Amino acid sequence: MATARETDLVTVAVVRTGDEKAVEYLFNERQRIYVLAERAATEDQSARRLNEAFDKNRPIKVTLNAKRGTIERVSEPTRAELEVFARSHVPLEKPDKIVPIDIAKIDPTTFNFVDLYLKWPTFRRCTKIVPRYAKARDIFDFCAQLSCNLPGPYAVTPCIPFQYVIDGCYARAHQMRRIITTRYRYCCEKVFSFATANNDRLAVKADKWGGCCVTWWYHVAPVIRVRMKLKGFPKPLVLAMVIDPGMFDKPVLLSTWLSAQENTACHPNARVTSYSIQPGSAYTPSGSGFSTDPNYTATEATLIAYSSLTTC
Repeated sequence: MATARETDLVTVAVVRTGDEKAVEYLFNERQRIYVLAERAATEDQSARRLNEAFDKNRPIKVTLNAKRGTIERVSEPTRAELEVFARSHVPLEKPDKIVPIDIAKIDPTTFNFVDLYLKWPTFRRCTKIVPRYAKARDIFDFCAQLSCNLPGPYAVTPCIPFQYVIDGCYARAHQMRRIITTRYRYCCEKVFSFATANNDRLAVKADKWGGCCVTWWYHVAPVIRVRMKLKGFPKPLVLAMVIDPGMFDKPVLLSTWLSAQENTACHPNARVTSYSIQPGSAYTPSGSGFSTDPNYTATEATLIAYSSLTTC
């Protein structure tokens, strides 16, 4: 029987007080928000080790239950484990900034226009953008058909666990980035959303996977630039669209993707506090910016580990 229990090395991004005064731990390598399990919470060394790892910005070994959002065990990694971690978490050179955002104040009629509003430096690194919406839809549909909940064989392996939106967005996004850049030969960046102020969190309703609510501290998906002819505009415009089959059934505007993560029916503190558009090589946040997974080693391991898990 599949389980969401896993042991891995992680780095602590934030330690904060969350709901009901519980201490929350936000890990760069996981989008899920974690608290200490009851047994681990009674052992002072678990919290102490996590706090020391945070203060010293060094990896710590944890056993996690993603379904419950609990840290079952905390231990010190071996030297060999630390060496492997360092080799597989290569820092992204010159990451773009992370900027605050108030979703309620953005104007979706202008916000999504790349040339007029979204002048992110990373867009200058690649110029071969998607020429029309129909091609963006082809890309989305191809990725969606790789979902692990569908019967194989799959056109690309390993399959992508869109049916498990609790965690693993970084691996799903990186696999889709590989497909977009190698199979379709178009530019692909990543958009990261964050909820790091107070005890805010991103909250979505997993309508495609049973209707339960899911919360994260960050989320990431591929963002593509699509040239489109819009009514009322004499020339085609380039819009930022997000490919996220875990949340949607088609490509959506960047503003739509961000707004969907503020579902206050799922959590009263649902709020996107900041976002960032990074090169497609960005994998997860890190203490110094973002890490990469150039050989897709971590990507494939995560996709395989989550392939049989479900959301609701």
